[in-house]
Amino acid sequence: MNELADHVARTLQRRRLLSSGQSILVAVSGGVDSMVLLHLLHRLASERNWRLTVAHFNHQLRGRSSGADESFVRRATERLNLPCLVERGAVKDLAREERLSVEMAARRLRHDFLARAARVCGARVIALAHHADDQVELFFLRLLRGAGGGGLAGMRWSSPSPADAGLTLVRPLLDQPKSMLTAFAQQEKIRFRRDASNRSLEFQRNRVRHELLPLLTKHYQPALARVLLRQMEILGAEAECLDDFANEWLRARKRLAFARLPVAVQRRVLHLQILAQGEAAEFDVIEQLRQSPGRPVTVRPDVTVQRDETGLVGWHETKEPKFNAAEQRIHLTGAHGRATFAGTAVRWRFVRRRSSVRPKPEPGCEWFDADKVGRDILLRHWQAGDSFHPIGLGASVKLQNFFTNQKIPRARRHQLLVATSGGEILWVEGLRISDRFKITEATSRLLQWRWERHA
Repeated sequence: MNELADHVARTLQRRRLLSSGQSILVAVSGGVDSMVLLHLLHRLASERNWRLTVAHFNHQLRGRSSGADESFVRRATERLNLPCLVERGAVKDLAREERLSVEMAARRLRHDFLARAARVCGARVIALAHHADDQVELFFLRLLRGAGGGGLAGMRWSSPSPADAGLTLVRPLLDQPKSMLTAFAQQEKIRFRRDASNRSLEFQRNRVRHELLPLLTKHYQPALARVLLRQMEILGAEAECLDDFANEWLRARKRLAFARLPVAVQRRVLHLQILAQGEAAEFDVIEQLRQSPGRPVTVRPDVTVQRDETGLVGWHETKEPKFNAAEQRIHLTGAHGRATFAGTAVRWRFVRRRSSVRPKPEPGCEWFDADKVGRDILLRHWQAGDSFHPIGLGASVKLQNFFTNQKIPRARRHQLLVATSGGEILWVEGLRISDRFKITEATSRLLQWRWERHA
């Protein structure tokens, strides 16, 4: 075997990623990275007594090319005389239904499939073909999202599956640049598929790969990849040390009061407790918990958490609020008027537009094109299935999804008022008006809408 194959064999042994006699599921997309991984593991399989099974997930994102990838992987595994499990997923449907990015939806479906496939073939280990270039790209993706030291450390050589903590993901190629994998494929005449979508700048990862990294390498640090990989190794070791310290404190809290812990340890103690419940531990949530003992913090629409003075985090599930069917019709007669609904006083008045200057925004007040609104308004609460077109957005959205994006707690969503005209939502209390009823250059009459909540 050549230099790469020898290196991978030593890595597997030194890092104890795979043991003799194991059943191993190998995730194969058909690209150069996964095809090289498959051939390397296949070479070692007989002497290590491994039982390999190939898994291919068809994301159905590239039309005929996705089908061609699937056929290619099937043929490649037949030549290697290996079993192959294949599944197709509706990535775009999931992304649309749950308002995820295509990348996040694809990742979730892919890991779910790999977990099921591992259970089918009796494997406890799933081999992935992530490499050093992936690590560098991930560093910047997470940096731009505001990740902490643990996140910036990148992927680990082995980690639990996000779909099943009882399965282990291993990454034998994590320290190898893609150029090395490509050279190995050419030298060994390993066939692979090229993914044209890897060139598309629609995806942030591709923009990092093709724009940001070349710029930084050319103008700031020629050895960028090597420097970052070293930095990620340092961050990973420090994050592990912090985890150990926090876990030790959680096992024996009486040794040092929570308030006397260093801030970094306080954050990690809270972080670990939230992660243990399977929830995302966002920085804002952690900080609210850390700084305000006894104060409930929403982590999910139906779940709040709070910590006590000792640093322990308690969980509280809230009942799903029911939709409130109460409503009130208002007929906008005369030049002005008022109404009260659900403890909120509403005042309106019509104003003739005398200049092109738009009214200045102020709390508790919105302005509409009066002729678009008309004379009849229905005041009510949010109802299932509501959608509207928020000003500034390019299309209508489900009101539920809009609340989620605005981080409005579930209970408060049911308290907020909405106003409709002709069955269309024109106003959501305290948030935005509808783009459909906004003031334009053609507007001649304005409707001033003021509200004040008394209960």
